[in-house]
Amino acid sequence: MKKLLALVLALMMALSVVSFASAEETYKVAMITDYGDITDQSFNQTTWEAVVKFCTENNVEYQYFKPDTNDTAGRVAKVELAIADGFNVIVMPGYAFGGTIAEISGEYPEVKFIVLDVAKGDLLEGGVPLKGESYDYNPDNWNLTDYVYMDNVYCAIYQEELCGYMAGYAAVKLGYTKLGFLGGMAVPAVMRYGYGFVQGADAAAAELGITVEMKYVYGNQFFGDADITAYMDNWYQNGTEVVFACGGGIYTSAVDAAKKVEGAKVIGVDVDQAAVITAYAAGEGASEDETAKWADLTVTSAMKGLAPATIDTLTDVVINGNWANYAGKIETLGLVSGDDASLNYVQIAGSTQFVDGKFTADDYAALVKDLFEGKIVVSNDITAMPAVTNVTVEELGNIK
Repeated sequence: MKKLLALVLALMMALSVVSFASAEETYKVAMITDYGDITDQSFNQTTWEAVVKFCTENNVEYQYFKPDTNDTAGRVAKVELAIADGFNVIVMPGYAFGGTIAEISGEYPEVKFIVLDVAKGDLLEGGVPLKGESYDYNPDNWNLTDYVYMDNVYCAIYQEELCGYMAGYAAVKLGYTKLGFLGGMAVPAVMRYGYGFVQGADAAAAELGITVEMKYVYGNQFFGDADITAYMDNWYQNGTEVVFACGGGIYTSAVDAAKKVEGAKVIGVDVDQAAVITAYAAGEGASEDETAKWADLTVTSAMKGLAPATIDTLTDVVINGNWANYAGKIETLGLVSGDDASLNYVQIAGSTQFVDGKFTADDYAALVKDLFEGKIVVSNDITAMPAVTNVTVEELGNIK
């Protein structure tokens, strides 16, 4: 009898261990690249480096997958490959993944999808509704879950209009009065950057009692080429002083053109691009002296917190088990502190070329505080160019 009881107790303990083990999920994290790759020195690279940092510090298996084709089908194929390889947390940076999520989330309800820079408009416009229903697209009056399976999806978007505003404000305060905006594609995130840039330049010009000129165009792609460089040549050689190159690798065309005109400058985007722009301007294998020639080419960079958003979300989901706090949400990330700008999900770079008597680090801190407290309100409306009083905007559509 005692032997039987001991056997029963041992069996119960074994089953308890098995039950506990099965309750603990083992996570494997994959990142899928969008238009670029993990060396793009922008969106993909920043997100990938955050994934690597989190996973190495927490002993989590990780890998990245680059689509073979630059379309939804190519991205879906790599997501499916990652899932087949056992990855159950998929990180996807960029609005281009809207169609991917619309197609794939309902097919793999056990997988957790963390998507950066994808809003509800991207999800619906990018793919066919999973329920196969017809619909009238109006992002203000439809329920996302009616068309896209969202139970396993978390989307983070950013208030790019705020850091765009900061960059435009800083540029004018620093003395630049002939500005350019070179966007990648006219997608919501890029437009918010651009329209914020216009509003910030206008506010600074009003404070200074001056009028600012701005040329505004989209390259219709996220990389530079000879055509876009020629377009930028025309701008710089006809008086444009600084161009906000807002769209992944499109900065290369702005830099190639700026190098030909003494004093010409650029503004970076998404991350602090000062070092990247300097290295590109100097060229591969450049000497220290050649590199130093271009060290001040970048006035500032309008940044969003891709790395902290990635690390914070993975930590809460993988380590803390708090997926329920994220599932089904599209969360807007912006300012979280009026006292410490470095904590915010949108900011300008620490490498900003502050100048005493014009625009200093203290001036920037005061600007952030006013934005955080609501004393300055920046519109995120992208249906039309912002109404401004002290900036003359020449809208030029698409280069190609």
